[in-house]
Amino acid sequence: MPASAAAPFTEVPAWAAVGAGWRPLFGNCRALGFSFEWHDFTAAEELDWSRSFHPQSVELCLNLAGQATVADERQAVELRPRTSVFYFQGEPPLRARRRAGERHCFVTVEFAAEFLKQHLQAEARHLHPAVRAVVERSARGSIVTAPEPIRSGLLQLVESLRRCPVFKPAQETWFRCKALELAAQVFFRPPEGELFCTRQQRAACERAARVRSVLCERLSDPPSLEELGRLVGCSPFHLSRQFSETTGLTIQQFLRQARLERAAELLRSGRCNVTEAALEVGYNSLSHFTVAFRETFGCCPGLYPVKGYAQPGRSPLAAGAPTSAEESSFVATAPREEPPLPI
Repeated sequence: MPASAAAPFTEVPAWAAVGAGWRPLFGNCRALGFSFEWHDFTAAEELDWSRSFHPQSVELCLNLAGQATVADERQAVELRPRTSVFYFQGEPPLRARRRAGERHCFVTVEFAAEFLKQHLQAEARHLHPAVRAVVERSARGSIVTAPEPIRSGLLQLVESLRRCPVFKPAQETWFRCKALELAAQVFFRPPEGELFCTRQQRAACERAARVRSVLCERLSDPPSLEELGRLVGCSPFHLSRQFSETTGLTIQQFLRQARLERAAELLRSGRCNVTEAALEVGYNSLSHFTVAFRETFGCCPGLYPVKGYAQPGRSPLAAGAPTSAEESSFVATAPREEPPLPI
């Protein structure tokens, strides 16, 4: 066997183009069975990040900013900001791309198959089918699952990863516990007899999806919180709380994000100038639009099509904070926002 064929897998070459934008946090998939990595970079060109996926392992991606695709032989899924996805790298390998012209910020957690088997096999019947197949050694080919919103609890866990609160001898235990906590939250699925709390969660997800759809259709003239409540059959306060718990964003933050992403798309395409793009997505104040756009994409909207990509700016977890009176007046009865997470 050639020496190169026997060499252990390394993902270092996959991240050579981003330099310090890729940083291992803790762990080693071969030695410990898990690893955590932090990514924060601007992609001047489309990036093939599938080369970083460890063979025969499950990887969880907690995507905070930037858009990407992951595809197996059956489907290709779109990964948007504040969504998570997990996938298994088998044969043929997965295909994955991260968009050019965007800032990408995400955490990946890699789980070796043996680690998952050791800790999850006893309750394998309750696992997501993709993870169960890996645990039971019946996985055939690569697998990618459907993306899900990152809920507020997971955002808080992500915040803690970069600032491990224990001293060095205890760090392996601490990160191992975090890996198992993520596995418990993400990889398990309810049994066939759906519990009442699970039905409530499903209803909350359906309401959140309906709200997202309505807001995207009416970016320039969004409905009030009261009108949204009537549309989905829920009280305004309850809807606001459920939306935040389900998506990890307040309704106000989602509206802002959707407006700015649509504006960026219009500017990239050349169909609108800055003023037209601002009006198209519901900003009546060009100055408010410029400030919000710069905070999210790292440059003024007038320079965005020229530069072709955003520069590193504010934390993606803070990017949803309102910056204008227009946005602050929307959903005025919503619960008070928590301060931005310092990631």
